[in-house]
Amino acid sequence: MPSKVIVQKYGGSSVANVECIENVARRVVDSAKKGNRLVVVVSAMGDTTDELLELSSKINPSPSEREMDMLVSTGEQTSCALLAMAIHKRGLEAISFTGPQVGIITDTFHTKAKILRIETARIKEELKRNKIVIVAGFQGISTALEITTLGRGGSDLSAVAMAASLGADMCEIYTDVEGIFTADPRIVSDARKLRYITFDEMLELAARGAQVMQTRAVEVAKKFNIPLAVRSSFNKKEGTIIMEKTPYIEEPVVRGVALTENEAKVTLCNVPDKPGIAARIFNHLAKEHINVDMIVQNVSHKRMTDISFTVPKSSLSKAIKTSRRLSKGIGIKKVIFDENIAKVSVVGVGMRSHSGVAAKCFSVLAKNKINIEMISTSEISISCVVQKNCGKRALKVLHKEFKLDKIKS
Repeated sequence: MPSKVIVQKYGGSSVANVECIENVARRVVDSAKKGNRLVVVVSAMGDTTDELLELSSKINPSPSEREMDMLVSTGEQTSCALLAMAIHKRGLEAISFTGPQVGIITDTFHTKAKILRIETARIKEELKRNKIVIVAGFQGISTALEITTLGRGGSDLSAVAMAASLGADMCEIYTDVEGIFTADPRIVSDARKLRYITFDEMLELAARGAQVMQTRAVEVAKKFNIPLAVRSSFNKKEGTIIMEKTPYIEEPVVRGVALTENEAKVTLCNVPDKPGIAARIFNHLAKEHINVDMIVQNVSHKRMTDISFTVPKSSLSKAIKTSRRLSKGIGIKKVIFDENIAKVSVVGVGMRSHSGVAAKCFSVLAKNKINIEMISTSEISISCVVQKNCGKRALKVLHKEFKLDKIKS
């Protein structure tokens, strides 16, 4: 039987220190000894990336994005070299590479680059030599031959894109949690681990604040139909399989709830209510690479309206500057913002065929005196913006209302 090609990804907490790296090396060697050909993608050790960001802020509060990529890409290079050394000590051959060395080619947009292609020839050659290939995640090289990074959680994307390019038999994501839960177990004590979840559900949960998987990585997995196994690197327990269709005959109505406190609301006051104004506003935001999530436009009175939208807090400063610059040409009277918001969401593919989910969601929040500021819905999700001090309570009451503490994994 031909050996399987498996891509494994280990997050920052999995390689946080020497003991953790030794633990990962043992897991990798055990898998290799079963006859598997392994490509291992690693993140930077522990809080290395945050420490580098803090260091840069002390040098220059507004550094160039090119230099930021040069700086933060060094973390993964350290961990992949150390892991190769740990595997060598155990008697197996391994070789470490940076993203550019293995041909992860990206566009030219620094800090959030998109992967265009992966030139896998070098990896395949090393696999033929029975070496374990270790790749620094989160990074690549642009078409302009500059080092680029893939955004927060980019090592997930590196691993999934690598699995797609190699036609791997499996992609395993190792982290410090045991899988995907119905809610963040650090907030909701009776959250349940899910054995299976669909790509669509995982995409919604990731986009709505669940931090286990990067959204872009799940999008690539869905596009190429690559099942993902998410499990802990610290024990042997069964994790969660993210796949196109789960084995359930009928999907549960709601599969999970998510919370994000990393967004801000921007409101443009007294916007002229004319055709093309909204397009002009959001085209300018898009040109600045600002990701807008929820949008609400109030009912027009006297040909003036208010437009509110949410953006990641990391993009708030740029969103405000862009909006204020536009206000002069469009005639917007005022630009205000609110950083003290949270977004809570309920997600489940079963919502497509069940009515009353929205009513239930709104009713339980009202019963708990939690005011809803914005609402966004899709076929499989409902999201509500509330004040930040109500976010965790909203998550808990929704989890209880939809009986997710009793869901069968």
